[in-house]
Amino acid sequence: MSDAPALLPVEEARARILGLCTPLPTEWVPGDDALGRALAEDVLARRTLPPWDNSAMDGYAVRGGDLTGPLPVRLTVGETVFAGRRPTREVVPGTCARIMTGAPLPPGADAVVMRERTRTLAGALDAVEILEAAGPGNFVRPRGEDAKEGDVLLRRGTPLGIPELGLLWAQGQGTVPVPRRPRVAVLSTGDELCRVDEPPGDGIVDINAPTLALAVRRAGGVPTLLGIARDTREAVQEALARTEGFDVVLTSAGVSVGDHDFVKDALEALGVEQRFWRVAIKPGKPLVVGQRGATLFMGLPGNPTSSLVTFELFVRPALRRLLGHADVEPPRVAGRLEGKLSKAPGLAHFVRVTATWRAGELWARPLGTQTSGALRSAAAATHLLHFPRDTSSLTDGSHVELVPLSWVA
Repeated sequence: MSDAPALLPVEEARARILGLCTPLPTEWVPGDDALGRALAEDVLARRTLPPWDNSAMDGYAVRGGDLTGPLPVRLTVGETVFAGRRPTREVVPGTCARIMTGAPLPPGADAVVMRERTRTLAGALDAVEILEAAGPGNFVRPRGEDAKEGDVLLRRGTPLGIPELGLLWAQGQGTVPVPRRPRVAVLSTGDELCRVDEPPGDGIVDINAPTLALAVRRAGGVPTLLGIARDTREAVQEALARTEGFDVVLTSAGVSVGDHDFVKDALEALGVEQRFWRVAIKPGKPLVVGQRGATLFMGLPGNPTSSLVTFELFVRPALRRLLGHADVEPPRVAGRLEGKLSKAPGLAHFVRVTATWRAGELWARPLGTQTSGALRSAAAATHLLHFPRDTSSLTDGSHVELVPLSWVA
C-alpha cells in the first residue's frame, strides 16, 4: 500500500469511513435483545392507545358544564369506575362518577376533578362537593394520545431505548426488525505482548484487544479475539487471513512507519484496498482504513489511549451505521475550559478531561497526563475536549466542544 499524501482532517476521515458502511441485513429479535439497536424499517401502530378516553387522576368524572356557576357544586355520585372496568352509567347533568387513574371516562363526562379538589359530605356517600371548575379535557388522557392504529409509530433508524420498546410491547409486538449485530474481529500485534494470564517477563500485557472487545460489545457489536500476531509480515498476514466472514476487522499497532509495522503490507497482500492512512489528530494519527468486499479493515494505533480514542471517534460511528442508526456522529456538548491549553497548529487534539457542572455550565479540567500510553487518564476522563486543528491556544474559561465518552460507566 502507498502512503497517503496528506493527513486527513478528522471530519473527512470519519465521513470516508461512514461512506463505506451500510446497515447490515435485517433480523427479527425479541425486544430485550433489540435494546440499543436501531429499527430496520418503519413500524406501524397495530392498536389505538389508549383505546378510550381515560382518567389521569383519582377523582371524579364530571360534566364541565355543571361547574360554570358558583362553587362549590354538589353532585350526585352515580358509580365508581376502576381501571380495567367499563363504566355502566352515563354522567347526566347534576351527577358525576368516582373514577380511578386509568379508568375509562363514562359517557357524558368530559373532565376529571382530582380528589384533592373535592369534599365528601358526612353521611352522604352518594354525593360530593366539587371545589373548583374543570373545563373539557381536564385530567383526561384522550383516546389515541399515544398511538393511533395505522399511524407510523417509530421510524426506521430510531434507536431502541426502553421507552421505544415499551411502545412496541404495548402494541403486542414481541419481536423487532433490526440490522443484525456486526461481527468484529480484534487482533493485536507486537513481539512485546503477552496475554493477561501469562507472566509478562520482559514484555507487557496486551490490553488493547480486550478493551477494544469491550468497546465493540458496548457499541452493539459481537467481538472475536484473534490473539496476538508477532512482528513479522508473515505472522500478521496469517492472522488477518482468518478474518473471512467478519464485518469489521480491528487491529492495534503496526500501522506507523517503524521497521516492524507490517499491518499495511499484510492488508495489501490480502487484497484489501487502502482507503486512507493517517489522520490529523492527536492521539491517533497513524490510522489506516481499507476494505475488501463488504469487510471494513481499521488499523488502530498501538498505544492504549490512542486505540480507545480512535475507536470512539471512528469505529463506534461505523458500528452504529452498520446497526442502522440514523444519527451516528459522536455526540457533542458545549462546555468551558478550566485552565489553559496550547499546542502547535496542524493536528486536532482530543484532550482527556474531567467535566463537572458548576453554575449551570459544564467545566472541563484537563487531566494531568495526555500521553498516548497512559491509560490511567483514560480511566479518569469523562469527556474528550476538541482542541481544533488550526487553533494554537485556549484560555481559561474558553467555550469548548466536548465529546462524552461511551466507555464511562
